[in-house]
Amino acid sequence: MPLYHTEDQAMLADSARGFMAEEGAIAKQLRHFRDIDCQDGFGHALWQQFAEMGFTGILVSEADGGLGMGHVEAGIVLEEIGRNLTPSPFLTSAVAAATALGAANAELKARYLPGLLAGDSVFAVAIDEGAKHRPERIRTRAERAGNGFKLSGTKDFVVHGGSADMLVVAARTAGGDDDADGITLFAVPRDSAGLSQDKVRLVDSSMATHLTLDGVQLDADAVIGELDGGRAVLNRVLAAARAGAAAESVGVAQGAFDMTATYLKQRKQFGKLIGEFQALQHRAAHLYSEIEIARAATIKAQQLLDRESEHADLMVSVAKAKAGKAASLAVKEGVQMHGGIGMTDEYDIGLYMKRDRALAEFMGDVYYHADRVAKLSGY
Repeated sequence: MPLYHTEDQAMLADSARGFMAEEGAIAKQLRHFRDIDCQDGFGHALWQQFAEMGFTGILVSEADGGLGMGHVEAGIVLEEIGRNLTPSPFLTSAVAAATALGAANAELKARYLPGLLAGDSVFAVAIDEGAKHRPERIRTRAERAGNGFKLSGTKDFVVHGGSADMLVVAARTAGGDDDADGITLFAVPRDSAGLSQDKVRLVDSSMATHLTLDGVQLDADAVIGELDGGRAVLNRVLAAARAGAAAESVGVAQGAFDMTATYLKQRKQFGKLIGEFQALQHRAAHLYSEIEIARAATIKAQQLLDRESEHADLMVSVAKAKAGKAASLAVKEGVQMHGGIGMTDEYDIGLYMKRDRALAEFMGDVYYHADRVAKLSGY
């Protein structure tokens, strides 16, 4: 398939670009909610506007009231979110959790999807149990208790966990900590007895939590997918979230590049625009090429996910690693080319660097995914 958008996808991109630039602008959203020390880290009014635009239902099937689109379309929205550093629970709720709920029973879908589609609900996914992303090891336990289950364990850096109405929790119902099988996903309401969360503000001003499950009791209908067979659903959630994070990283890289290119055309030194200096032109051209390669890899990963290709998982890790490297290069070059003012809070370029650092760790950093690429490729 061609590595560019169809006519319908281009129309969605135009719509998302205008909406994010106007409603999701840095001064209007990120700086505002950061400066008032908002404990959600985002605006619920904007989240409802996301719903009005139809964005929250992109990955929800038409049978369940959504738009029934795919990961390419979700990535289009996420790239614009990244370009404008728009704080929102789109990645955790409308991508990761929505993918999990796609495998849920009719009762769970009826309970949670209407709130997502209306922009009234926020969801989170609780997978990692340490400082680094290591979903291969799940120690949180879910034991049989009457007609349901009792969950005990901890989860770390659950993005938007403190704002979530429901958390998708990965727990072990059989086997050892490192076993691939024996995983089950659960839909855990925020007000469940025994559930506690310690909020932390991340470097980019977004909010996450350290989550503790102390004998949280759930009915059997809280199971998402199959009992003991949740690894397949979890892998789909991880792939969707990683591809989404790659798309947002491409947006962060593009936003930083656009800001830097504008500055090169305005700032003068020694009587000349600094953009006229060949050394800076070479660096800008190299950065532009890296961003385009990252965008192509990300679109390819999204297309393979939508086709349910056996090669999708490999390409998702390629995209996550490449987008992470491109975004890191973009923000570093941006700060350097801005000079001393690039380190001040007055200029937005530093905010792009902070978002890049948070996104780089989300669902696995460059090194984690480079290692996955090597293993999946047989090296």
